[in-house]
Amino acid sequence: MYWLSRHRMLLLTIAVMVGGTVLCAVAAGHYAWRRALGEESSQVQRQLQLYGQGLQQRIDRFGTLPQVLALDPDLLHALRVPPSPTERQRLNLKLQRANEVTRASTLTLVGHDGVAVAASNWDQPTTNVGENYSYRPYYRQALAQGRGRFYGIGMTTGVPGYYLSQAIEEDGRRLGVVVIKVELSALEQEWLSSPDVVLASDDHDVVFLANRDSWRYRLLRPLGADERREMLDARQYADRTLQPLRARTEDVLADGGRMVRLLDPALPQPMLWQSLALPAEDWNLHLLHDASAATAAGRAAALTGGAAWLALGFLVLFVQQRRRLAKHRLRSRRELETLLKQHAQELRTAQDGLLQAATDADSGLSRSLEHLPQGVVVIDRDLRLVAWNSRYLELFRFPLDLVRVGRPIEELFRFNARRGLLGPGPVDEAIERRLNHLRSGRPHMRESEKDDGTVLEIRGNPLPDGGFVTSYADITSYKNAARELRSLADALEHRIAERTHDLDEARREAEQANRYKTRFVASAVHDLLQPLNAARMFVSVLRGKLSDPAQQQTSDHIDAALAAQDAILNSLLDIARLESGSLPTRVQAFRLGPLLQTLAREFGIAAQSRGLVVDWVDTDAVVVSDEALLRRILQNFLSNALRYSERGRVLLGCRRREGLLWIEVHDQGPGIPDALQGEIFEEFRRLHDGQQRGAGLGLAIVDRIGRLLGHPIRLRSQLGQGSVFAVGVPFGDASAIPATAPAPVLAQEPAADNPLRGRRVWVIDDDPHVCAASRALLERWGCEVLLADGPQAALQLATTATVPELVLLDVRMGDHNGPVLYETLAELWRARPPVVLVTAERDAGLREMAAERGWGMMAKPVKPPALRALMSQLLIRHRG
Repeated sequence: MYWLSRHRMLLLTIAVMVGGTVLCAVAAGHYAWRRALGEESSQVQRQLQLYGQGLQQRIDRFGTLPQVLALDPDLLHALRVPPSPTERQRLNLKLQRANEVTRASTLTLVGHDGVAVAASNWDQPTTNVGENYSYRPYYRQALAQGRGRFYGIGMTTGVPGYYLSQAIEEDGRRLGVVVIKVELSALEQEWLSSPDVVLASDDHDVVFLANRDSWRYRLLRPLGADERREMLDARQYADRTLQPLRARTEDVLADGGRMVRLLDPALPQPMLWQSLALPAEDWNLHLLHDASAATAAGRAAALTGGAAWLALGFLVLFVQQRRRLAKHRLRSRRELETLLKQHAQELRTAQDGLLQAATDADSGLSRSLEHLPQGVVVIDRDLRLVAWNSRYLELFRFPLDLVRVGRPIEELFRFNARRGLLGPGPVDEAIERRLNHLRSGRPHMRESEKDDGTVLEIRGNPLPDGGFVTSYADITSYKNAARELRSLADALEHRIAERTHDLDEARREAEQANRYKTRFVASAVHDLLQPLNAARMFVSVLRGKLSDPAQQQTSDHIDAALAAQDAILNSLLDIARLESGSLPTRVQAFRLGPLLQTLAREFGIAAQSRGLVVDWVDTDAVVVSDEALLRRILQNFLSNALRYSERGRVLLGCRRREGLLWIEVHDQGPGIPDALQGEIFEEFRRLHDGQQRGAGLGLAIVDRIGRLLGHPIRLRSQLGQGSVFAVGVPFGDASAIPATAPAPVLAQEPAADNPLRGRRVWVIDDDPHVCAASRALLERWGCEVLLADGPQAALQLATTATVPELVLLDVRMGDHNGPVLYETLAELWRARPPVVLVTAERDAGLREMAAERGWGMMAKPVKPPALRALMSQLLIRHRG
């Protein structure tokens, strides 16, 4: 009996061990597999959205072209009266030129009977001219509804493409159709770089685009008789054989994704299938992703779970065995139990490590991109209206009877001039200037602000056969983003809010009156920096009077917000100066190593606060460039790298390649899709993850500085792996490095806690808020402020008895110029006290003049600690 009982106990123990191991392995493996699969499914959805955006952008690029061509009088005349051979050839050449500009596949003019009258491929063996396309859906849709869209294989050329059609109308009658064919094969070539299977299917669930040939022209579901008849009548896929795509669904995920087993075309491993609807085209985009990584994670977790159960079972057996021997080996039992506890802890540590490794899955970040509608107007070589869209009418609120085909564009200019939209000055000169620009046929781009606050980006380009096309994009939201940053300063003081409002009105009036964009931006930034300068001084005074930590923290936040606005305004000014070519450069040879070391040290501090590391590789290379502008490029590269990296490190280093020294910044961020890499160097283009956002100006400045210096800018990026930004700089000769004079040693004040206490100071500025803020700040430092007012008050007070020891002087004060005003005051004082120029001007010549005269110079908005240090330095030097 004892033997039988012991045998049963052994069998029960084995059953519990085996069964528990299997259950734990299955449960842990299923949980880890589900979790890893969910993360991969989210990543696949984000990639699918990027592919969808790329496909939609390629189609939208040609969306308005058929509508514009439908208004062409030559095409309308060819449909109204059968063209002669000469006229037909002229139409063929016109469509050919338009096709070369738009880079579409073909442009075709189809008559009311469905026969092609003219085409851009007239000189090809597979020309469309003379072919009957009345059976095509895009032709029937355009005649019935005004426009049509259809994807199919060309019956003449045998090349598949997406057809966009627009009816040509006259007096309510539709005389024919203009058709543009867009080839999407280039998009399939871009998809080839993806290891996944990317498909696009139409409204019949027929796969017509794929990055693998065996997947193209596959049926995702059986077709009905009516659908087959419809496709046969339209000859949509010509003689292509539509084979079924056979797949077996093994599991359905919570987000709509499916785990499928592909039978035909056959794939050895199960695939994760995600789909995205494209409602604008009535298509669906599909992405099949290899889910082997999730399966491997499940297997690893299953092994870990089984090992954990076995470890626990063995631990129990060990404990039971030691209890049986407890009566005979009490002392040994305690030692063995201690040893077992240590083993159990090690097992748990190993289990935790395995579980952590199994649950560390692939991650990524999503990108999004937004597009704004544009107003379009087209004029012919005689400067008469040819075509426009409704957005153009909405933007300028033209009367319906004013805008019609054939009306001279000069009449629209005069209508806008009567409403004050052409700015001040003689109306005839303003109109003639615009007409001469249109006659010259030169492309242009500028910005204009209307009376209602709407900011338009205006782009104009000549047409191949004469004439001009102009687009108007509403960028008000981007401009308003910069203006809204002033709200924190408005909350600080109601007077500042009123002054800011007045400055905004003055800025809008200056924008309409200014002929050149650079001059306007410089003036606007100067005016905006005035209240910012006063605000930052008031904040500095306020911080010294606050004792509560919470209030001090609020004051610090306000100062940081004002500093951020200052950076954005300076970036806008830099872009304008770069575009106009007015930014001075100082290109010379210098050693690159010290610059890299300084940047690594500066950004290393910011990286530590985000849990990142900035590494750099030293170099002894000598390069030829403008050191200040090159520093600006690398600062933007490093700033972007830290902004979009959540882990890992940022590397700054150099490579010698193609005869240049390439300075590279490597990050481990989410990467940038190929379709977006060319757009991020445009103004106000941002890629963000919902947490870190910039103003979208940094890389635009990098691109313009690179063009100004002749330094190429490159970008390499891979989704989920990170990005590399690089700038190429020519090598220089060490012997060409200019010698630098040793910095002058300034006499130090002997022993004074506050060198400013009791010093007589004048503040001359035409802004009363700046004067009030400066007086409050200087008096807090112990200065005796004899004057804090404008130029007129300074001239009235200046005598030999009121000579100050230091002057804080603005440069641009209405009709007065600061340095010129100082010469007049010096004659009245019969003395020349030291000066600190406090100005928003960024003129290099002004800085050189100040250095020659021994003056100090501070850029608005002023940082109070820097101003105090500069004032102390000048007073010590002047006394010495």
